[in-house]
Amino acid sequence: MKPTHSHLPVLPVPHPDHADCRGVASILARVGDKWSVFVIMMLGDGPKRFNELKRMIAGISQRMLTLTLRGLERDGLVTRTIFPTIPPRVDYELTDLGRGLARPVEALGMWAKEHQTQIEAARARFDKRNQG
Repeated sequence: MKPTHSHLPVLPVPHPDHADCRGVASILARVGDKWSVFVIMMLGDGPKRFNELKRMIAGISQRMLTLTLRGLERDGLVTRTIFPTIPPRVDYELTDLGRGLARPVEALGMWAKEHQTQIEAARARFDKRNQG
């Protein structure tokens, strides 16, 4: 038996300006996630305990806060410090890298808050236009 099709296509080499898009996309997915934005904003003025963060961020579940904090810690944006007390005390704090991100994230959050009414009105107009 002989193969009938032996031509293998050559994949194009990615453009140098776009070669790192996947890496950048994964970082933006983390820092652009709504819960990450809230956590970074809440930690902007200093360390917080888990339950303190949970109270400050309306609507976040314990599991989602845990996952968000782990992801931010993995990416080097948040540090977790355990104090050997009974019960153990755990504080979360922005790292230097996280503090560098806090200002743009806070600006994004403030923009969303300031334009919330306009966005909701635009959504209502869109939904009304596109009703079945």
